[in-house]
Parts: sequence; structure tokens; C-alpha cells
Amino acid sequence: MGIVLAVFLIAGVAAAVALGRDSGAGGDSGTAAKTVRGVIGSEKAEFFADPDTVKALAAHGFTVRTETSGSWAMDRLPLKGYDFAFPGSKAPADELSRSAETRGGPLRPFYSPLVVVAHRNAAEVLAANGLARLRTGAPEATDGPGGADGPGGGSKWATQGTLLMGPYLAAAEDDRTWQQLKGASGHAELSGTVFITSTDPVTSNSGALYLAAASYAADGGRVATDAKAVERTAPLLRKLVQVQGAQQTSSDAPFRDFISGVGNPLVLVYESQVASLLMNGQRQEVGDLVVLYPDTTVSSDHTLVPLTDHGRELGELLSTDPGLRKLAVRHGFRPQGAAAEFTAATAGHTAYIDQRLTGVRQAPVPTAELLRSMARRARG
Repeated sequence: MGIVLAVFLIAGVAAAVALGRDSGAGGDSGTAAKTVRGVIGSEKAEFFADPDTVKALAAHGFTVRTETSGSWAMDRLPLKGYDFAFPGSKAPADELSRSAETRGGPLRPFYSPLVVVAHRNAAEVLAANGLARLRTGAPEATDGPGGADGPGGGSKWATQGTLLMGPYLAAAEDDRTWQQLKGASGHAELSGTVFITSTDPVTSNSGALYLAAASYAADGGRVATDAKAVERTAPLLRKLVQVQGAQQTSSDAPFRDFISGVGNPLVLVYESQVASLLMNGQRQEVGDLVVLYPDTTVSSDHTLVPLTDHGRELGELLSTDPGLRKLAVRHGFRPQGAAAEFTAATAGHTAYIDQRLTGVRQAPVPTAELLRSMARRARG
């Protein structure tokens, strides 16, 4: 009898294990479970960590494990064992595609233009000196901290504007200081050389794209195509970078410092970082922030490089699935070819977000080789 009971017990356990495997593999969707590993730019970390994103991916049978890296440092990683790499723009993605064994071409599910966030006092001084133009009276601004007469509140405070790259680069060329600008006196936080905090262009995507936009604007609207073009703007780019001292490898840390009220009053970030803050109910953290859209900028095409078939499936899913696209928008990204989704989601935040990128010229990006050369020259 003991032997018979043991046999039934073993059979029951085996059946339970098999049943658990079947139910766990597909969940409610009935799909096979796929765990994929990827290396991503830090600006996408919150998107992948969002419980709703995790749930949406699981419904399609995906469990995604990510590690962060500077976009321009990904090619130095041992990518064996990864299913995808997801840098912040096309140039490092193309470089990865050439150097790694990939499963087809890169995919670009969403993008985000680069913007400069400024504290109100700094933005107003720039505008008073012809380095920026400000928009005032946006309806959303009336709800800012301090009420109708406080920072971010009322029609008298600007919350969005345009950074004029020509005048700004001329000021950088002349090593202009805040003290030399009219209206800066009385603002103790505005001192020293006027500069924009950016990330390390050798390793970070946003820092490299900043140099691409600056080079294009400084060289009369010409994209660098050879070493001579790099040489023409190298002294200016060196000033833009070296005045900053030590640089971060990710845009996340400078942005958080800015929101916390520390660090430089002008910081280069992704528009998605601002939009995500607004759309996720963190409006109170915005404070006296003004979003300046450079009149010459570069959009960061977040580009997924599939290293395995599962990686390609994930990239296609991020590009086409309505639920995942909606989640990408919630984290501030603009889906490729679907402006209406971003416009609808940011309708309540147009005081800060320029949905149509009015008056913004997109600078072409040099090849990865030339952009690396720019970065090395700028770093000295």
C-alpha cells in the first residue's frame, strides 16, 4: 500500500509541475515566455522599470532585463549574451550594427528632441540680452508654485522659449560671463562663464549630439563631412566642453540636480525627461523651470539594435504595439510616425512642451567616426 501511495504521490507532483510550467510560460496570453537582456541608455530606464511596462511586455510573453550604459560606450561592452542594445541615437546604433552580429537592421520606436532647461532668472537674463526668446501667458503657467504671482505662476512668468544658438555660441566664443549680461546683478546664482551643462560627449549620446548641433550652427548650417570641417569648429566645441569641468556620463544626474535646485542654471536634457515629469503628476517638482528649445537642435532617435531574434521581436513590439507606444508617450517619448499620440497626451502641458517644435531646425548628424573625432577634440 505504501509503494502504491508513493507512486500516486510522485505522479501527482509531476503533473503539478507540468501544469505550473504550462500556466507560467504564457500567462493569460498563452504565449511562450522569453527572457531578453539588453543594454540601454539611462534615459529609458524608467520606461522599462515601470510596472505597467513590465506587465504589458509580460502579456506578450517577454521578461526584459536591462543594464544602463552611455550610448557611445556600448560598442566597448562584451555584447555576447545580450539580446539587444538600445542607444539614444542612430549614429552609435549604426556603429553597433557594423561591429556586432545583428538580426537585421536597427529599429527606431520613438525619439526625443534635445532641450535646455533653465531657471526663470537665467532664462529672463538670456532673453534680455538677445540669447533667447521667451513665451509668456501660457494657460498652464497659472497653476505654478507660488500662485498667480509666483515662479511658474501667472501670465508674467515664461515657462517656454527658444534658445538662439547663433547668439549663444557667439557669447561662448567670447567667454561671456553672467556678470557681463544686463539684468544679472542681484542674482547670486548667476555668476561665472555662461555655459550649458551637458554630458560627456565621448560616452554619452546627448553630449555628442550637442556638439553635432553646435558644429552645424557655428559652421553656417553645414554638417561636418571631413576632418577639415571638424577642425573649423574644434576651438569653439572645446570651449563648450572644457568650461564645464568634470562631466556626467548620463543626462539623468544633471537633470535631477537641476530639479533639486543645485548645479548650473542651464542644463541640456531630453524633452522626454521634462514631459515625463509633467505627465506623471510631478508638476510640483518643476518649480521655476523654463524649457528652451534650441532653434538648431538634434532629435535623439532612440534606436534598438537587435542582437538575437528575440531582440528583434522586442523592437518590433515597441514600435507597433499601441499599449507600449502609449506607455512610451507617458514617459515623454515621441513615437515615430504618430505625432497625434504625443499631442493628445501633452495637451495639458503646452506651457512647457512645444508639441509642433515651432521654428526648430533639425541639424543633420555627422557620421559616427566624425562625431567621435569632434568629441575627442572637444575634450582636448
